[in-house]
Parts: sequence; structure tokens; C-alpha cells
Amino acid sequence: MAVHKNRPLPVRFGFALRGIAHALSSEASLKFQAAAGLLALLVLLLLRPAALWWALLALACAAVLAAELFNTAIEQLADALHPNEHPRIAIAKDCAAAAVLLAVLGALGVAAAFIAHMVNN
Repeated sequence: MAVHKNRPLPVRFGFALRGIAHALSSEASLKFQAAAGLLALLVLLLLRPAALWWALLALACAAVLAAELFNTAIEQLADALHPNEHPRIAIAKDCAAAAVLLAVLGALGVAAAFIAHMVNN
């Protein structure tokens, strides 16, 4: 049986927090993206927009951070299983990085719409 399967919820929550802590301590891009998310939260606290904007920005930030965590997981697993360069592993890593890029572009789209909304109101 897998180590993480069917454990009590608090234990599984601890695994998730450990993953976030590891990624934050080792991934510069995740640190940057988390800081950008905190900046977005500060902007929301200052401007107090409608609840819809809170939800959109929260979802956008969560999508970026989740994509970055998946990217980190794929890179870590690939490097552990096959430490040497391999074209198919490079493709997997590139696709994971592309997922992060798409999430970031989506978040920037939400941010642009938010700025346009605030300027026009």
C-alpha cells in the first residue's frame, strides 16, 4: 500500500503542507508567484472590489501556484527516475512548464480585466 493513501485527513494535510514548504524553499519561481499572489491580496484589501473579483483573482492565483507545484513534482520525479538528459523527459518538463505559462497568462488576463474595471468605475 502507498505511504500516503488512506491516511487520516490531518496527516494528508500535513503531507500537502510539507510539499508546499519544500517547493517554496527550493523553487525561485514559486516564491515569485506566491509573492505576486500576496501582492494581489493586498490590492484587493486596499480597493475592496466586489466579491466576484476576489473569487476570480483567488482562482487565478491558485491555478498558477498549483501549476507550478505540478511542474515541480514532475521535474523532481523525472530527475529521480532518469537523472540523465532524455528527449522524452525534456518534452514532459517542457509541457509542465507550458502549463505554468498558460496559467500565468490566464492570471494576467484576470489582472488586466480587474485593472480595466477599476479604471472605468
